[in-house]
Amino acid sequence: MEIVCPIDEKCASEVSCLLRLPSPLQVQEYFDQLSSTRNCHGIKVKQISERGKGVYAGMDFQEEELVLKDQMLAGIQHSSNKMDCLVCSFCFRFIGSIELQIGRRLYLQSLGDSANDKCHMGSSSHTSEDCYNTDSSDMEDDSYMKNHEDYGNCAPGSSKDNISLPKGFIESLMNGELELPFSDKFPLPSTIPCPGGCGEACYCSKSCAEADWELFHSLLCTGERSKALSRAALLKFIEHANGTNDIFLLAAKVICSIILRYRKLKAAHLEEQGKTNANSKSSNLSLLLEAWKPISIGYKRRWWDCIALPDDVDSSDEASFRMKIRELAFTSLQLLKAAIFDSECEPLFSLEIYGHIIGMFELNNLDLVVASPVEDYFLYIDDLLHGEKKEAEKITRPILDALGDDYSICCQELYEPFLLS
Repeated sequence: MEIVCPIDEKCASEVSCLLRLPSPLQVQEYFDQLSSTRNCHGIKVKQISERGKGVYAGMDFQEEELVLKDQMLAGIQHSSNKMDCLVCSFCFRFIGSIELQIGRRLYLQSLGDSANDKCHMGSSSHTSEDCYNTDSSDMEDDSYMKNHEDYGNCAPGSSKDNISLPKGFIESLMNGELELPFSDKFPLPSTIPCPGGCGEACYCSKSCAEADWELFHSLLCTGERSKALSRAALLKFIEHANGTNDIFLLAAKVICSIILRYRKLKAAHLEEQGKTNANSKSSNLSLLLEAWKPISIGYKRRWWDCIALPDDVDSSDEASFRMKIRELAFTSLQLLKAAIFDSECEPLFSLEIYGHIIGMFELNNLDLVVASPVEDYFLYIDDLLHGEKKEAEKITRPILDALGDDYSICCQELYEPFLLS
């Protein structure tokens, strides 16, 4: 029996408005305005009916000249990759120190392969509770170690064949007591904790922390200062996403960004118009459509309609497969609704909207790889002159052997482009 989402029926007209395709003129005006606010010189986004959107050069560019630098619409680090790389939750820059990156990986690796199954099934809701301020003395109480005992060896690159290092040595790497030779050649920004106190998100700077809080994280934070409707429900949503498909986390970020943008527009509207008729249904829908505008431009289809049929699913089972995908999305949506629901943004919690947002990811998303400074560090050691190299490798060689062949794992993130979305 097909699942029916009550909000789809209740908000059918509003959902229809949100999913209505913008006219070519509206699309062009949107990108022209976006290009202007981003100071994009020499490039223009054009809509060509038979081929879609494209970026065109209006001037000659020099080789290796920066053409465009822009903020992504939304992005997440893949859940399984969080055990390998500690990065800024907003810009995905590696943070902490070379010693912290290595020590953290070795520690998680040392906890045993059995924890891999727990991590990948989402048994721990605190999937990235590995952020702390390296300048803090809190490390002395070993709380960092205890926080990780539930999901230890989530790093996919770990191996039973790797050499183990003493626990004290690994701890000294993480708490800053041990400085590796030449690691000062690869400085990383200090970790900045989440302003909401969740311990799951961490940042490279105060500006990244503030931007993420304002755009997304205030509704997705599980800390005491979270603005989520229910932190308990939010933990269940995160656990479900980590155990099924982390694309749900990306969809949640987009929905949160729309809600927060709507609230900002509403506040400005109330200040400008006063409270008279400012809270009418038509007024709220108009503001919601404005907040939704960046999403309206992206090409969308329902996720369960556009997802590619896996190789191990027979074509005769396609209908059943797509129904299961729809049911999976509905389960995720119900968990998210319990966590962050806003009655003025109710249409966003319809299955049609949720399915189209995820479908947009399926059709437009890019995987971005951020190179690991750990790999650069070991390559630097390898290129040293013989005498320096021999001395340095007295310390680094056992570490490299303990890390194994996958010592150079990069940060892997999934993101939705902004300008060309």
